[in-house]
Amino acid sequence: MNIAEIHFHNQLSGDSFPTMTEEVLAGLTGKPKHCSPKYLYDQKGSELFEKICELDEYYPTRTEETILIHAMPEIAALAGKDATLVEFGSGASRKVRLLLDSLSINCYLGIDISREFLIESTRRLAADYPWLEVHAACADFTRGVALPETIEPRGLVAFFPGSSIGNFTPEAAERFLKSLHHLLPPGSGLLIGVDLLKDIRILEAAYNDAEGITAEFNLNLLDRLRRELGLCIDRERFSHRSFFNTDESRIEMHLDSRVAQVLQFHGQTIRFREGESIHTENSYKYSVEGFQHLAARAGFASRGVWTDDQDLFSVHYLLASPAPESSP
Repeated sequence: MNIAEIHFHNQLSGDSFPTMTEEVLAGLTGKPKHCSPKYLYDQKGSELFEKICELDEYYPTRTEETILIHAMPEIAALAGKDATLVEFGSGASRKVRLLLDSLSINCYLGIDISREFLIESTRRLAADYPWLEVHAACADFTRGVALPETIEPRGLVAFFPGSSIGNFTPEAAERFLKSLHHLLPPGSGLLIGVDLLKDIRILEAAYNDAEGITAEFNLNLLDRLRRELGLCIDRERFSHRSFFNTDESRIEMHLDSRVAQVLQFHGQTIRFREGESIHTENSYKYSVEGFQHLAARAGFASRGVWTDDQDLFSVHYLLASPAPESSP
């Protein structure tokens, strides 16, 4: 067993990127107010999201897993032998076990922004697969990462499950895929889950569960801001709201201020009107063809796509095409 945190980037510090405080301050003083969804995933947030994945209303996880199981022989043929698997947003590393049980993988690298959750999940993975070389990299992959020198660049298969690509605007999703195309050598595979357009009632139920776990997941963001940044904010003065924005083809998640209130944060006065919200997350939904076109613009060719019987969700296997030669 080999579990090591071999590649740690604190990309929230330094001159190149704003800190968490700077990002949160910019979001809360913006119009409209917003906060990056990546800050939903501290240790507790990651644990709550794993509970969400078990809910009856939340179809993406079980549907994606079913698709992967049925498509695994074809995926294995596309991935080839002795592949290195790189998982973005590894979380609890549940779906990746389906790949490890069926594909020819000799090395695994899990990348996630939640350090404690990442180490815990990859340690379990290494214990359950003692033959596998396991690495963990705590990084904000939305800002770009570099593969550790110890990772063999040939035979790479990147895994980006859970329709996390939907958290990006379509423009940002294309930029992110272009950054992956730059990271991955030509011929590398990208196995990615993408949520599909469907009945609005199914979509909205998935983000407004009867047990209130999604609401707790959303409100936990305020607890984190209070604990880590010292923001004097009372979660009891906010409520969870999510809905499908038909014009933008996305689920939106918000924290609505129940009352008019004033906050002080790093010398700034932040005023909330009653009903004014902090926009915390988007989850864009695609058609199969629409996502394939987006991926093609980023330099990826479609090699396989699978959906469930109800067309709720899709899994794509993309191939990183060689970069076009520049003109002399």
